[in-house]
Amino acid sequence: MQRSIKEILLPLFIQVGASDTLRADSLGFWRSGEDRFWLPRFVFQRTQIVKSRIKVGLFAGIHGDEPASILGLIDFVKELDADPLAGKEFQLWIYPLCNPSGFMDNTRHARCGLDLNRHFWSDCQEPEVQLLEAELRRQAFHGIISLHSDDTSDGMYGFVRGHTLTTQLMEPALAAAEAALPRNKRAQIDGFHAVEGIIHSGYGGILSTPPGSYPEPFEMVIETPQHAPMDLQRQAFVLALKSILTEYREFISYAADI
Repeated sequence: MQRSIKEILLPLFIQVGASDTLRADSLGFWRSGEDRFWLPRFVFQRTQIVKSRIKVGLFAGIHGDEPASILGLIDFVKELDADPLAGKEFQLWIYPLCNPSGFMDNTRHARCGLDLNRHFWSDCQEPEVQLLEAELRRQAFHGIISLHSDDTSDGMYGFVRGHTLTTQLMEPALAAAEAALPRNKRAQIDGFHAVEGIIHSGYGGILSTPPGSYPEPFEMVIETPQHAPMDLQRQAFVLALKSILTEYREFISYAADI
């Protein structure tokens, strides 16, 4: 049974219609067979004052069978819109459904048959990858955060790469999320060496900033245990994302005073 893209995104569009901090558009459209797909984009900015802001990209749903990532990001956006001060100093670019055909079909892969999260920066011709790569080049984010759910894990964990600050953001994010779900503290997670739920290596071809980006952004992947209750996974994503904004803003403020 196919799932409805319109149904899962409708709460966000309703939110945008009544919001002073959110706007919505699309990265582009394409067809697969008789179905027409599009890649939605939402942008949060607390005020319209022109000034330098911290640009962070938030991505979910790159694997179509991980709805907790999509719903958790939607919950986060709702809470942010209700309390815009939580997003002070940030401009957040939000991509809640990066694999719409996979979501519709309830499959990890896109309808083309590819795991999109193994084909970035490899001349992949699939429209989802090309649209996201172009956006990543265009926006030059200070950091990107991807949300996932792992059906082999019994707890929260995360991958970090890029800026040396990344680990300092991931640790408090996982700690905050433990109010909803336990952390995976195994020495090996998903085939990688891990310390307190943090992995410093990872798969090739994942959604990431362009190779050679300078200055180096922070890059994080946050994983919930897919078999945990959906409401707890959603809550854990919200707690982790709120923590990252708080910690990064404090770091920038501290650095500015040095």
